[in-house]
Amino acid sequence: MAVTTFNFKRIYVWELPVRLFHWVTAFSTTILVITGFIIANPPAISANVEATNSFWFGYVRAIHFITAYILIANLIFRIYWAFAGNQFANWRNFIPYTKKGIYNIIHVLKVDIFLMEDKEHKLHNISIGHNYLAAFSYFIMTLFFILQVMTGLSLIADTSSWWLPDMFKWVSTMFGGDITTRYIHHILTWIFMAFVVIHVYLVLFHDYVEARGEASAMISGFKFIRAERVKETEEEIIDKAKQQMWEGNKKPAKKKPKKK
Repeated sequence: MAVTTFNFKRIYVWELPVRLFHWVTAFSTTILVITGFIIANPPAISANVEATNSFWFGYVRAIHFITAYILIANLIFRIYWAFAGNQFANWRNFIPYTKKGIYNIIHVLKVDIFLMEDKEHKLHNISIGHNYLAAFSYFIMTLFFILQVMTGLSLIADTSSWWLPDMFKWVSTMFGGDITTRYIHHILTWIFMAFVVIHVYLVLFHDYVEARGEASAMISGFKFIRAERVKETEEEIIDKAKQQMWEGNKKPAKKKPKKK
C-alpha cells in the first residue's frame, strides 16, 4: 500500500515560559481538584468522627489556598506573555475574529470531534500552534477560571486576614449567599475536570493521527510542521510586516499655504 509522505521541518513553537505555564497549570489544577473535594466533603464529617488533636484538615485548606494563589500568579504571567511572547503565544490566536479562524473551528469540529472524513485537507487547516478551536476553548476556560477565583476568594473573605479576599466579598452577595456561590465553585470544578479529559484526548488524537510531536512539544517546545505550511506562514508574516511598514511610512500630504 502506497503511503503519502511529506517534507517536515522542526519548528520551535512553544517558548519556555509557555511550557512552564502549561505544567504549573496542570499540577496546580490536580492539587486544587483533590484538596477541593476534600474540603467540600470532609472525611471527619462523613465518618462522624471528631477531628481532635489533629490539624490535617487545616493543612489541606492551606495547600488549596496556596496553590490557588500560585495559579492566579501563573495566569497573570501568561496574560503578560500573550503580549511579550512569540506569534504562537500571542493573544490574537485565542479569539477567532477572522473568517479564517471561524472556518478553522468548523473544520476542527468536523474532523476532531465528529470524526468526519477530511475531504478538503488544505494547508490553512493545519495549525502550527494552537488550532482556533483549542485556542478559543482556552480563552473560555480562562474566563471560567476568573469566575472560579472570584467565588473562591469570596468564600474565604470572612475568615481571611488580608486584602485580596476582602476585595471579592461582593461576589457572594451578588449570587445570593455562600450556598449558591459554593455550588458555582463546585460546578466549575467539574467543568475543568471534563475539559482536562477532552484536552488530553485531543492531544493524543493529534499526536497519533498527524505524528507531529504534539505531546512532546510541550516538553521540548518543538513541533514537526510540513515545509509548505511553514513557508505559507512565513510569507503571511512577511506580507503583514510589509503592510505595517507601508502604513507607517504613509504620511498625510501637506497642505499648500493659500496665496493672499
